[in-house]
Amino acid sequence: MNWSFLENILSGVNKYSTVIGRVWLFVVFLFRILVYVVAAEQVWKEETKEFVCNTRQPGCETTCFNHFFPVSQARLWAMQLILVSTPSLLVALHVAYREHREAKHKKKLYQDKATIDGGLLFTYIASLIFKTAFEVGTLLVFYYVYNGFELPALLRCDQSPCPNVVDCFIGKATEKKIFLYIMACTSILCIVLNVVELIYIVWKQVVKYVIQHY
Repeated sequence: MNWSFLENILSGVNKYSTVIGRVWLFVVFLFRILVYVVAAEQVWKEETKEFVCNTRQPGCETTCFNHFFPVSQARLWAMQLILVSTPSLLVALHVAYREHREAKHKKKLYQDKATIDGGLLFTYIASLIFKTAFEVGTLLVFYYVYNGFELPALLRCDQSPCPNVVDCFIGKATEKKIFLYIMACTSILCIVLNVVELIYIVWKQVVKYVIQHY
């Protein structure tokens, strides 16, 4: 998967972010996208071939794999990264709209195009809400689909057409478990950062309003 487009979007939004928003971008780049591209994607590369059951019954291994992994964990992780990053497009598009308006009218319409105020403030807050919702949503999906973040090396399967209860073994189970923990921890960290940034922005606006009116 080519992540350059997503990286360019996030890099472009960085200059419009708060300090907390920049920390979020750092976590997404270093501990999520980079870890996924450099390491995690390779660990799951041969997941179907590395899933082995102690039976030669045709179709048994495939059925058991589909039963335990209805959606590839790596693909679900990738989908989460895309979902939580794309709300930043809202901010980038809003800033582009500001720049287009100024170019069209050939005069300065905004005090600072990168300042989080007016309509851009609401767009930024909306992007934070969407990012948080996507983080929580994908974590819950992951938790309920895979019954938590544990990944045992041995699974017992009795799905048809298996002749009886067979033992199935997951390749690189320990490595995968470590990366799943990294995914969960960084996702929770990003949720905390989003909530803190949201509180910070709202508090800053409240203080600004009080100073101006009182």
